[in-house]
Amino acid sequence: MTGYLQDRQLTLALTGEIDHHGAMQLVQELQKRIELYLPLHCVLDFQDVTFMDSSGIAVIISAVRQMRQLGGRVTIRGAKDQPLRVMHTAGLSKIVEIEPRKKETKGHEAAK
Repeated sequence: MTGYLQDRQLTLALTGEIDHHGAMQLVQELQKRIELYLPLHCVLDFQDVTFMDSSGIAVIISAVRQMRQLGGRVTIRGAKDQPLRVMHTAGLSKIVEIEPRKKETKGHEAAK
């Protein structure tokens, strides 16, 4: 996981598969970074996440709870179809902002 802080917004780029094998470690890393930087807004960038199961929901909810304690909020950005389906099925859009994925462009034409 990589990340950066700018204007009290912490952006964290998640990668690979988020499943029961690595979810707990990911929760701990997110918690450490949020505690360290104390952001008002945490953006979880899912652009490079290829798979997510229900363990990923726990990761997101953990970040939401921690950010609410700080009076902040969480945004999910760039999720691909599979992780996005899991998020919507779990009803995460009720507690966290999920930004639509930007269409990839090839030349001047948007991919369909």
